[in-house]
Amino acid sequence: MASFKENLLQKIEIDRLAQRVTATLGPSGSGKKADLDAMRRLLGMGPYAHRRERDMDLYLFTEDPENNTILVLDNELPFYHTTVDDVALRKSPTIKEMISIRNAVKILNDKDVVTSKREDSVGFVRKTCIQRLDLSYGEEDINALAADGKAALDAGNADMVVETLTLFEELLAYVTPERGFQVKGFRITGRLTEEENGVNRFGPILVFDTVRGKLLLNETTLRSTDKDRSRRIEQIAAGDTAADREGSAVFDALGEKVRRVSYDPMG
Repeated sequence: MASFKENLLQKIEIDRLAQRVTATLGPSGSGKKADLDAMRRLLGMGPYAHRRERDMDLYLFTEDPENNTILVLDNELPFYHTTVDDVALRKSPTIKEMISIRNAVKILNDKDVVTSKREDSVGFVRKTCIQRLDLSYGEEDINALAADGKAALDAGNADMVVETLTLFEELLAYVTPERGFQVKGFRITGRLTEEENGVNRFGPILVFDTVRGKLLLNETTLRSTDKDRSRRIEQIAAGDTAADREGSAVFDALGEKVRRVSYDPMG
């Protein structure tokens, strides 16, 4: 059985792949190629069975008892609710099949069996992949994450520090901010909240200097309308502004924050 940490890492990878696919989807009918390799990997993480039919890659939703929920891996990413034979007829008909008027109607119009396309299909696959994961956690799981982070920081293992920070950021809904809140050479994340009139509020602010191995947590909140936000974020990153937590104590603080929030995997 996979651990909470393993499941959380898998959930993060599911989100990454889903975002990667969605980012490549141009307007419907634009001919822009979707990242089908990323979509294939995403499907491989969920309850989908691959089947090659004629010239198509089909993915059957295995949690549908009748196997009538089928995704066609093409640039439109359509989900069909019908049989494999019907999908083959509609998407890749033979000349013999096209002669039939009844078949021609099906080939020209599939709205009666298509349940979703494009972003909606990616969203459905993402959801079904995440639903398979046990993302419940307890005190011991959070303590273990904090311990991993502390050990990695003490050992100077920047990659493992980043991995642990990524796990806490997932649980706390921390994100990489827009350019106005970034400082070159530092890994900066935090909570980003949109207020009225499109104003963004950023904070708490988590800073990791991957070269020097310096980790800071500052409870300061900055707004996108603050004229001095660039200077202030630079001061925070450089340590010129006193941090609320530094070093290993940051992981304790992150653990405390996780205990006070409710994690929504589908958020």
